[in-house]
Amino acid sequence: MDPTNQRFSGPRFLRIPNAKGLEPQARYVRVDQGVTGDKLIVFDRAPWLGGTPTGEILAEAAGQAIAPLEPSKIVCIGTNYRAHAVEMGKPIPSEPLLFLKPPSAIIGPDAPIARPRGYLRTDFEGELGVVIGKRARRVSATDAPAYIFGYTIVNDVTVRDLQQKDVQFTRAKGFDTFCPVGPAVVGADGKDGAFLDPSNLGIRTRVNGELKQDSNTSDLIFDIPTLVSFISHVMTLEPGDLISTGTPSGVGPIEPGDRVEIEIESIGLLVNRVIDAEA
Repeated sequence: MDPTNQRFSGPRFLRIPNAKGLEPQARYVRVDQGVTGDKLIVFDRAPWLGGTPTGEILAEAAGQAIAPLEPSKIVCIGTNYRAHAVEMGKPIPSEPLLFLKPPSAIIGPDAPIARPRGYLRTDFEGELGVVIGKRARRVSATDAPAYIFGYTIVNDVTVRDLQQKDVQFTRAKGFDTFCPVGPAVVGADGKDGAFLDPSNLGIRTRVNGELKQDSNTSDLIFDIPTLVSFISHVMTLEPGDLISTGTPSGVGPIEPGDRVEIEIESIGLLVNRVIDAEA
């Protein structure tokens, strides 16, 4: 792992439920770490929408953190790690392969992934997520970092046999609960001019404690600035939109009862269990 990123300590933003009966139902908070424990600095809205601290400080959340953002769209990238292209028997693409997941697929940390019944195989796919910080339309790769607010973790859950059957990915990747995200959004800019370099981050996925994916974003075919630029020439990216940048090699099936852990260096650990979907 890159020692610079190991030392990176950027702002971490969570979305937590409000106290019962209060509006809004969820609030954005920044986690400030202290010697005596963490403090949660309440924001009046999402920081990527210009939110600022309200002055309220919480010692603890009223409940479990939920998905840290509510994007207008989730833009995903297929076959974007060299080793993954090899394991799937696909050629290295000449340009990014784009598809969309519906926002209704999003769940947060510790929420269950509902494995749909009647299909042969549902897979995990651990991925780095990019959170857009300001409207991006037809931006260059050089300018793209200025449009990024930060990063998170995504599990691009997929019914593999549907993906092969349908060719396009909407149904295979669009089920409710098929986009676990979190636990936090880590700001790209840290203290004293430091920044999180997304080009060299370790990424690992474990199922029931067994290591399944062990890679690094240095294996990306198309880097993050290239993706932001490419997508912005197709569709306008709005603040809070999410880009899921592709999965490394090692994808595999999940079954009801499994515990899936995706860890990305400097960002955190996303954990979800798998259950059977309702009949």
